[in-house]
Amino acid sequence: MNTVILMAGGGAQQGGGMQQFFLLGMIMVVFWLFMIRPQSKKAKEHKIFIENLQKGDKIVTTAGIHATVNKVNEDGTLQIEVNPGSYLKMEKSAISQEWTAAINKPATETK
Repeated sequence: MNTVILMAGGGAQQGGGMQQFFLLGMIMVVFWLFMIRPQSKKAKEHKIFIENLQKGDKIVTTAGIHATVNKVNEDGTLQIEVNPGSYLKMEKSAISQEWTAAINKPATETK
């Protein structure tokens, strides 16, 4: 006597692997769209901002120091003037793009 046992829903699992693969792919696309792409765009903008610094620009460092660019060195550093006659040498990467834009933005008129 051979008994055959039929399992209910035995054929329902076919194709499940493809759905999981598609779902994983969609998660990766969303992750790239909302995390990696904006970060790389911001890094590219910051690189352009750093390359365009020149003598006389008013800047703010990431440490909050307000200064004026006195000299742009070729080794990736800047000589900044904090007070008249007081100079510091610092890395270009330590300049805050957001804070620098905020101090250089013209003040809005109040009525």
